[in-house]
Amino acid sequence: MNFKKLFLKHCENNQFEINPNQLDIIDDLEKYYSNNFNQSFFNKIFKKNTKNLGFYLVGDVGVGKTMILNFFFDCLEKKKLRLHFNEFMIKFHDFIFENKKDGINLFVKDIKRYSEIIYFDEFQVTNIVDAMILGKLFQKIFDEKIKVIFSSNIRIDDLYKDGLQREQFIPFLKILKFNTHQKELLIQEDYRSNKNRDLDRFLSPINEHNNFVFNKFLRKITKNKKKTSKILQVKGRSLKIENFYERVIKFSFEELCNRNLGSEDYIIIAENSDFIFIENLPDFNEDNSNQQQRFITLIDIVYEKKIPLMITSRVNLEIIKSSTSMIEPFKRTISRLYELTSKNYN
Repeated sequence: MNFKKLFLKHCENNQFEINPNQLDIIDDLEKYYSNNFNQSFFNKIFKKNTKNLGFYLVGDVGVGKTMILNFFFDCLEKKKLRLHFNEFMIKFHDFIFENKKDGINLFVKDIKRYSEIIYFDEFQVTNIVDAMILGKLFQKIFDEKIKVIFSSNIRIDDLYKDGLQREQFIPFLKILKFNTHQKELLIQEDYRSNKNRDLDRFLSPINEHNNFVFNKFLRKITKNKKKTSKILQVKGRSLKIENFYERVIKFSFEELCNRNLGSEDYIIIAENSDFIFIENLPDFNEDNSNQQQRFITLIDIVYEKKIPLMITSRVNLEIIKSSTSMIEPFKRTISRLYELTSKNYN
């Protein structure tokens, strides 16, 4: 398969700028494909080293990692699985709860029935429970010859950096480094933010005019839709949404991020949404880092599900601050907010 030729056509059709560094990554993916999916019978018999079952693409926010790996993944005529990592780990923990004995082996064998390759976009680890189990889980994934591709803005050595009990995470890093080919995409441009500078749905500061614009657009998009409160069930818990307009939802930031909600809650919300309004986004600092972590998780999931947003914020997106521990992952959030709130995103 000539990935470079297909990629050039893909860029032309979508009016994407072609960057030589991106073409280098396409060459690397071509080799990765050849080594893992297109080996000769002789090589399959005599190849002993299973290294590079994984491909780990690291780079700054908005440089085209997701675009490249989406293209590659869509080209594959294989059994394949694309999941947000939070969703994957939720499925894993649910499976382990139901299959306590030999749970990891059974989970991976179940995946292998319908997936030759798994794709995790914007891979990161923030949960100590996940950090402690990932070594055994991914060792089994690679032992079963399941291929995995990752995009991330964090190098492998820096994953879960400064995290709680990080020493228990080191075995996973060693397994990941041994089994994956890590490549870095270096581009001095954030294509997402540069392309979407017209933020007609990110309104700051919070004042009478911007509140009027926010509410006017809410009335427009919910015209002829019935307002109700809706109760979603999340593993036996009830999550009440006060402002539900037939898959258009309005929240305050406090409702979304200042209570004990997590990935499972945000996934259920996203699955019941076509458009989300968020009021009163704050600036971030050390005092509200927990709320910021929830907001980062929320935006990751909303972006994965392709749900447009409208937001009122206390500060402009270009100058919004971050808590110290969230500076790197929050760059990704800001980049995604440029896209999700631009008038080009529907």
